Amino acid sequence: MKSYQAKPAEVERKWYILDAADKPLGRVAVVAAHILRGKHKPTYTPHVDTGDHVIIINADKVVLTGKKLSQKEWIRYTGYPGGLRRTKYADVMATRPELPIERAVKGMLPNNRLGRAMFKKLKVYRGADHPHQAQKPEAWPGEIK
Repeated sequence: MKSYQAKPAEVERKWYILDAADKPLGRVAVVAAHILRGKHKPTYTPHVDTGDHVIIINADKVVLTGKKLSQKEWIRYTGYPGGLRRTKYADVMATRPELPIERAVKGMLPNNRLGRAMFKKLKVYRGADHPHQAQKPEAWPGEIK
């Protein structure tokens, strides 16, 4: 008996909406990465992008548990000596709440060209409005705990 291997041309893609309001950041990111990877489908194949598109709305209402909002830092390096930049997550969430979700999801995807292709199917919006009504997105049937 042969194993089934999905081909890129055979993959059917759907659009799903995840509402991040009052949900923990990591839980939302796990579900989004699961859908982007295609692990919810019986045709999942590790070396083929079988995942669906994900729209995350209400990114500004996502919750960071514990004291992470005030203690966790967004750290980046400019490449120059003394160029380490630190920003509290409270400041990042106030200015660009989409970034922490995108960063969390990207860290859960493969670090290669396949992961970059999967990441392009993620759309994050701070409010409840999004410009993807034409794609007829469905609410994700599973629950984010």
